[in-house]
Amino acid sequence: MELLLANHSSYPRIGGDTDQQLLRRTITQRDKGEKDDADVRAAEDRLTEQALAEQSAAGLDVVTDGLIRWYDPISHLAGKLAGVRINGLLRFFDTNCYFRQPIVQTRPQRTKPLLVDEFKFAQARSSQPVKMVLTGPYTLARHSMEESGGAGGFAKVLEAYTVALAEEVGALAAAGAAWIQVDEPSLLKQPEDFSMVERSLQALAARKGSAQLALAVYFGDPAPIYDRLQVLPVDLLVLDFTYSPHLVETVATRGTAKTLGLGLIDGRNTRLEDPAQVVRQLEKIATGAKSGRAWLTPSCGLEYLPRDRAQQKLHHLVAIKKTFLGSAA
Repeated sequence: MELLLANHSSYPRIGGDTDQQLLRRTITQRDKGEKDDADVRAAEDRLTEQALAEQSAAGLDVVTDGLIRWYDPISHLAGKLAGVRINGLLRFFDTNCYFRQPIVQTRPQRTKPLLVDEFKFAQARSSQPVKMVLTGPYTLARHSMEESGGAGGFAKVLEAYTVALAEEVGALAAAGAAWIQVDEPSLLKQPEDFSMVERSLQALAARKGSAQLALAVYFGDPAPIYDRLQVLPVDLLVLDFTYSPHLVETVATRGTAKTLGLGLIDGRNTRLEDPAQVVRQLEKIATGAKSGRAWLTPSCGLEYLPRDRAQQKLHHLVAIKKTFLGSAA
């Protein structure tokens, strides 16, 4: 089985040295009137370049921009749409991170690019392919609140987010993005809405052009809906293995016709996994992988870890791949 190494999505914005605290420091200075928005954008540029460089130096095959410019996974996209205002903070799943809740006043509409400029900036500074990440329409809708029925109910909110993000997928593909990942962690919390997510992904897939479309689900056990995930109109399934003691066995016995992103490295735990154990899991999964290729990734974004531990996780991916290739020789 060919094994590619990729970052899942986010990367820590803050580290231990002075330069790695640049963004936080600049935001604080802007809030005091000592800096302006241009200074913040310059700091975001600098931290994005660092995130790209650290992923490349670790030896990854596919990198992300680290989502450095994102305040959170919800408001960064929803807040750029017409018809949406941003309200106060709520906890993001069971993490210690928070998001600013979108309030849908009227039907959300995309009136400008959401991530295209971010992709162009990152790809111009990376020797590796940059995978762009979008929080999916269903997860955006589940984390939004409708104001006085302004959009016509949840189904209409989801539909509007789907239209907006389908337009963005098309724009990213036109800009040259080879990989576009759609994050739908909310699906694992409410699998009864699977058909809604399927219809939404069909709309996004219709706009992907020559780009490869990935679906990432995490913060839950995907094993109960594994077979249904296989029929979705995506090229890559990125799965979180840390919530499921049976997922490795499920993949090995049921197989997969799709390329899988194997989230075997815990993106929320500072402990480094036993390489021998991960290699055994990879060997078992390889027996059911019909595509002959898989991606090894963290289980979720790395923003939940200290910067130095996130770096260690990336280097750990490389060490595990070397051990896996050695065992297969």
